[in-house]
Amino acid sequence: MLHSRRQFLAAGLAALPLLAGLPRRLFALGATRSLSFYNTHTGERLVVEYFASGDYVPDALREVNWFLRDFRTGGVHDIDPGVLDILTRVHELTGVSRPFDVISGYRSPETNAMLRRRSKEVASGSLHQVGKAIDVRLPGVALTKVRDAGLALGLGGVGYYRRSNFVHLDTGRVRRW
Repeated sequence: MLHSRRQFLAAGLAALPLLAGLPRRLFALGATRSLSFYNTHTGERLVVEYFASGDYVPDALREVNWFLRDFRTGGVHDIDPGVLDILTRVHELTGVSRPFDVISGYRSPETNAMLRRRSKEVASGSLHQVGKAIDVRLPGVALTKVRDAGLALGLGGVGYYRRSNFVHLDTGRVRRW
């Protein structure tokens, strides 16, 4: 029994760590989810239902892992399903369900190092290397609208690369650049 406002507030503060991840967990309990992609480097296309009957579909996630492989080395890595959920939410917020153009999914450490030598914009500890990031654009949708949708979600990092024509989305800490 909580007998004072101070006890009530203390109990509420103690519950905050449990509640912090609640929106993400609740979102993961949603209905069937599908995405479609076009890989700008390989020319491959993928349409996949990655979530059904209240859970992620393992075979579909394996297809996504292969599709988002490092096209330079052929390296494959597990992609965080949260990345797919972010893309699904971007579709919802933009009101468009067209295929995402994928510029970069998983990147091997070798590829990341090579890209870092070419550009100061590539992070040495890039979340692409652990399957927690994707660089995309959504044809027919202003890049700023994709960026703003990512920012509105507040689920991870959002990078806006106007000159390179893509938005970076990841499941890391919330930040923007």
